[in-house]
Amino acid sequence: MNIIIALFVFGFIVLIHELGHFIFAKRAGIKVVEFSIGMGPRLFKINGKETIYSIKLLPLGGSCMMLGEDEEEERLEGSFNSKGVLDRFLVIFAGPLFNFILAFFISILIIANIGVDKPVIAEALEGYPAVEAGIQKGDEIIKIDNKDITIYREIPLYIYMNPGKTLNVKIKRNTETGTQILDFLLEPKYSAERQGYLIGIRPEKRIMLKNPLSILGYSLNEVKYNINMAVEGILYMIAGKIKPSQVSGPVGIVKAIGDTVEESKPEGIKVILLNLGVFMALLSANLGVMNLLPIPALDGGRILFILIEAVTRRPINRKAEGYIHFAGFALLMLLMVFILFNDIKHLVIR
Repeated sequence: MNIIIALFVFGFIVLIHELGHFIFAKRAGIKVVEFSIGMGPRLFKINGKETIYSIKLLPLGGSCMMLGEDEEEERLEGSFNSKGVLDRFLVIFAGPLFNFILAFFISILIIANIGVDKPVIAEALEGYPAVEAGIQKGDEIIKIDNKDITIYREIPLYIYMNPGKTLNVKIKRNTETGTQILDFLLEPKYSAERQGYLIGIRPEKRIMLKNPLSILGYSLNEVKYNINMAVEGILYMIAGKIKPSQVSGPVGIVKAIGDTVEESKPEGIKVILLNLGVFMALLSANLGVMNLLPIPALDGGRILFILIEAVTRRPINRKAEGYIHFAGFALLMLLMVFILFNDIKHLVIR
């Protein structure tokens, strides 16, 4: 059952991504040859007026195959490369954009139901830097170094990405004489038990919001947080601070979704759906970010070629571009095999 739920989560996120490409392709007058969820052999298909709609065997992605996408078919009516730079850019960018929009709408539902985790301190723990520096219960952290803080989860994320660093923390404190803005210098303390660096604070419970505009604003913050977490993770990996063996792929994500469902069961169906929503918003934002990386075969790689054409005002050699994207796709498949091997190895070891 958990596998079915995970496949639904994956499939829906991919569907929204490819739907972005599809809608903007149709808007631009580009013929979509095939719209598919999954990869590999077809399991099911419907022949539309000009598009084949299909579900494929491997639930690892999807595609919106457009006429002449990697070929020199500028003169063929309805082909991708017959359209201008702006139309092609919008068609490719629409996939990641729809993932961010999906994450936003899911965040609205979550925040409307469970509120927000404002960066307000419920307790400063003895023996840790926060209380030693004079930070108190009720203080609201509004900035760490040059980063504005709007939700509590941004604090542990920043500390995780900057282990052992001395932090310049700006807090807002309500006093009898008014609101004060205070600065503190904190050096995270390593916790062997938690296997990470801490400053010794605990947050207030989530706060329910009644103002619809506040819900929308915090939903945007939620999407920003998810995007930032994805970007920070990529930079952390490029810097070599994350080992390849620590990267999870589809199998690891399926297990995480299954664990989320099992842990939420005692709380009822509403809690299960809300926790799955949190997971879906995170995955959707991550898919959007990953697809914008300037890597051949990904949306970001295609956008890079379009931008080069826009700057040079000369069309790229379509055949050469097609070869580059194919090579990129092959490398991505090899990477996927490696990640799958890692996932399976972790499951066997555990």
